[in-house]
Amino acid sequence: MSIPKTVRERRDQLVTLIEQARTNYYQHDKPTISDAEYDVAFQDLTEIENKYPEIITADSPTQSVGGEVAKDFGEFEHPSKMWSLDNVFDLDELDAWFKRVGAHDFLCELKIDGLAINAVYRNGELESVATRGSGSVGENVTANVDYMNCVPRKLDITPGSSIPELIEVRGEVYYSLADFDALNLEVTAAGRTAFANPRNAAAGALRLRIDKRIESLETAKQKAQEKETDLRSSTSVSRKQQDFDEAVRSLGRLGLIVHGIGIHEGLEIKAQSHAYELLKQWGLPTSERVKVVKSAQEVADYISYFGEHRHELEHDIDGVVIKVDDLNEQDELGYTARAPRWAVAYKYPPTVVRTKLLGIGVQVGRTGRVTPRAQVDPVLVAGSTVSFATLHNGFEVQRKGVLIGDMVFIRKAGDVIPEILGPVVEVRTGNENPFVMPTKCPECGSKLAPEKEDDADIRCPNSRSCPAQLRGRLEHLGSRAVLDIEGLGEKAARALLEDRVIEDEGDLFLLTEEKLQASDFFVKGADRELAENAKLLLAQLEVARTKPLWRVVAAMSMRHVGPPTAQALARAFPSIDALANAKPEDFAEVEGVGAVIAAAIVEWFSEPWHREIIEKWRAGGLVLESAQTETGPQTLAGLSVVVTGTLEGFSREGASEAITSRGGKSASSVSIKTDFVVVGPGAGSKATKAQELGRPILDEAGFVVLLEQGPEAALAYAAANSN
Repeated sequence: MSIPKTVRERRDQLVTLIEQARTNYYQHDKPTISDAEYDVAFQDLTEIENKYPEIITADSPTQSVGGEVAKDFGEFEHPSKMWSLDNVFDLDELDAWFKRVGAHDFLCELKIDGLAINAVYRNGELESVATRGSGSVGENVTANVDYMNCVPRKLDITPGSSIPELIEVRGEVYYSLADFDALNLEVTAAGRTAFANPRNAAAGALRLRIDKRIESLETAKQKAQEKETDLRSSTSVSRKQQDFDEAVRSLGRLGLIVHGIGIHEGLEIKAQSHAYELLKQWGLPTSERVKVVKSAQEVADYISYFGEHRHELEHDIDGVVIKVDDLNEQDELGYTARAPRWAVAYKYPPTVVRTKLLGIGVQVGRTGRVTPRAQVDPVLVAGSTVSFATLHNGFEVQRKGVLIGDMVFIRKAGDVIPEILGPVVEVRTGNENPFVMPTKCPECGSKLAPEKEDDADIRCPNSRSCPAQLRGRLEHLGSRAVLDIEGLGEKAARALLEDRVIEDEGDLFLLTEEKLQASDFFVKGADRELAENAKLLLAQLEVARTKPLWRVVAAMSMRHVGPPTAQALARAFPSIDALANAKPEDFAEVEGVGAVIAAAIVEWFSEPWHREIIEKWRAGGLVLESAQTETGPQTLAGLSVVVTGTLEGFSREGASEAITSRGGKSASSVSIKTDFVVVGPGAGSKATKAQELGRPILDEAGFVVLLEQGPEAALAYAAANSN
């Protein structure tokens, strides 16, 4: 078959693009295109080569694993090849894979966004650690292992069990999302380009030549001593020490999850799941989320579940890996030139993408904080189209080195507002321009300034009548976590204010049908009959009038006072009047309320117009004191309870309120002081930490026992159901 010239040209373009992307990604840890763009290019190349197989060459990206060895490290030849994985992007493609491999038991596991490594253990002792590299030859990073807490130096072999003479352990080195964010703050604060994703950050850390840094530091110390210079005053020593300390911190933050075995001598393994059991027994870090299933539908259910809950995990994932569990069946299916036929990766929509920064404006929040907002070329990320992303404040724009016109990486995780991670400096043209923070409020014209001299944020001081702050306070008041008023969103808030139906949030509970009819947004037809959205709003306001006191406290938009603090305040003060008359020292015993929050509360009530808002609410029928039965028996008084994962009978807010209304603390992290940990499907590292610390663990039924019968009954339940 004759191959059209345009096809050959397109194939050559794709090969060049993919190879350049691989070099930047694997060797320099500085991607210039997003994972999504790479996947599309690779798919296009695969389709061309499938249609014209005679165009395939041995060095085509489709025939190799990808990732050459960086020159800074010695080469390490893997005892057995480390394969890449073929990808599928929807259930139809996954079904086609199922048809190719046939019926089996399948092992499902999360595809961590990290760097693949190969650890070799000989007679239970760690011998080497290397990156995957080309699949056959990787980079020998063994010198860094002494600074990596995640890699066990010895296998934990129980007495009487066999020790494998030689075993290759495959895994993924990664950064938790919390550590990734902390690292990026340090990187950009030092004037360097931020990492685009946790995978590149982990790869960058693993490739730090810790041995070279030690050598450089010792040389600097020796030279300083030869010059009789005090080591503490030596600029060179200080700089080298800082570089070494930074590398140690970066390596120490790395995590590891192992997910496979290569060559093994003196060991008989029948299934992938059996291998994972052994790895766990030997003290190697395995995932608690691995699951063996027996059907394609169960695989689809696993994919669907973690697609919905991926943003609740402690680390980033970009998909799910599906493997035939039986090793003999794996051998029968075999391999292609680059990947096993018995495994495939289902890729989720990307959470990090590359797009162009078109401009930067600012938006004013409900507390007057002015936030730069980036307008970007619309791009699909995490299943939705993104046109705007946050940049937090003017200092953040400068720190990240973002210029208008840059190609940038943006990240979106769940319901979190998309944020710009940083620019792709390598593709700048010179036509980019810096952003200048405005000096006046774009909504009301007031002069902008920081509230305190050392504040990073600037604010609009016109808190009473700035349109943006008014809208923000109304939306906040109606949000699910506060008064939960359905129908009071951004559009409704804007209409109420712009049509002068209300002057401020104080008028909200004084609304009537007649007042709403003054706004086109709330009426229909020529006779201006009240629309359904108006009827809904009035009905929801009626419900909101009797909401618990803590929700009213949260609705007041006091700085630093979110729902958890509002709950603590409502327990300490029986009414808004009692809270309004409190002095700073009266907050000393309120959990979570320190001097800064106490001062903010006192300051809020010192503003006359704030008290006017309260009086309007009182006139509108809003209950401003605790009901006798609002909290009920304080059966959890003094107890700290952590809820992790998904509960069928409780929303996240509902579970928290159930705990706090009984006098307990709804905590976000597990420690030795935690009294109970409630675990639902999708629970992550918190459940693991609870086990490590020996904290009582409850399922949802046990949580109900705790709420209804108290801690003694819950402890008995936990003991009875510990297995």
